[in-house]
Amino acid sequence: MKKYFLILFALALCLATVLRSATTCKASEMVTAKEGLVMSEFGDVLYQKNATEKRPIASMTKIMTLLCVYDAIENGKVSLDDNVVVSKRASDMGGSQVFLETNATYKLENLVKSVVICSANDSCVALAEHICGSVENFVDQMNQTANKLNLVATHFENCTGLPHISQFSCALDVATMFRQLIKYPHYFKCANIWMEDFQHPQGRVTGMTNTNKLVRFYDGCDGGKTGYTSEAMHCLCATAKRGDTRVIAVVVGAEDSKTRFAEVSALFNYAFANYHTKCYLKAGEVATNLQVSYGKQKEIPLAVDKDLCLFQSKQHSASANVRYVLQSGVVAPIKAGDVLGTANLVDDNGKVLESANLVATKGVERISYWENVKRIVANG
Repeated sequence: MKKYFLILFALALCLATVLRSATTCKASEMVTAKEGLVMSEFGDVLYQKNATEKRPIASMTKIMTLLCVYDAIENGKVSLDDNVVVSKRASDMGGSQVFLETNATYKLENLVKSVVICSANDSCVALAEHICGSVENFVDQMNQTANKLNLVATHFENCTGLPHISQFSCALDVATMFRQLIKYPHYFKCANIWMEDFQHPQGRVTGMTNTNKLVRFYDGCDGGKTGYTSEAMHCLCATAKRGDTRVIAVVVGAEDSKTRFAEVSALFNYAFANYHTKCYLKAGEVATNLQVSYGKQKEIPLAVDKDLCLFQSKQHSASANVRYVLQSGVVAPIKAGDVLGTANLVDDNGKVLESANLVATKGVERISYWENVKRIVANG
């Protein structure tokens, strides 16, 4: 009996050691690619390897292409419902493609979907020409956006990622671009698709399969962008979310496709094992009420305009409390969405860790002079 107990104890000890090492092992032991990085959705870098070295990134270039497309949609320059006429330049693009037809018309949303799912070069060029009139103008926009994001080692010469001696980026910049891209909800509507048919105007169909295998094979992965050329080698930027915790991982220059998926998965595992996000208030959630003078309602509910969360190490979690700073003397009328205060996450020393605006959840009309008199009389 004692012998069996000792064996069980030894097995338990071994299992505990394995689990502990899986949680605390260094991410550097999991990355053989030229560059590697894992980042929180808030921009916290959890691990990096050569993350600012200039290197070709192949089709991960399309992260910036998509970001510029979504920016143009948000700014009202184009719409997902736009009809896009395909030029010969676009239809003649090589590499990954959906075989667009010259002079045919496609919905902009379908072209975006083909870029996200199967990295279609022809769709990238068609989108660029539709939005900016030419690929060259669009690439200028890509570089302007890179400057606005303060990217440290990035320059674009095309919108596809096909090899060019003057086109380069780095793991840190790729993660920064991708962090901006995933702020657009429509991106995830496309990025989760595993297989789908692309319909051409004359009835022809091109099958699309997601190049990011992790959306199917890694628990929580819901988006990403692959890349490969002989110069760039195998690349991948992907994101995964478990509970309230979302992270972004990048590898640049892996030796083969299997390695890039395995090493991004390892970086995800490292992040989820060692870090977590605690959300105190969700975007749109009513946080508090505010007194309103001369309004048909005497008070108005206020909600935060973004998630108020704290990303922390599991080993060194800090406590925090929500404190509200409200505008005083607020007088109707008020419009829904008006900013009327701030919700702050503060630590035990009163230091502000994160902030979100408090906005009116609905409008409040101003009461008339006689309605105000009646209210005063009724209240004595």
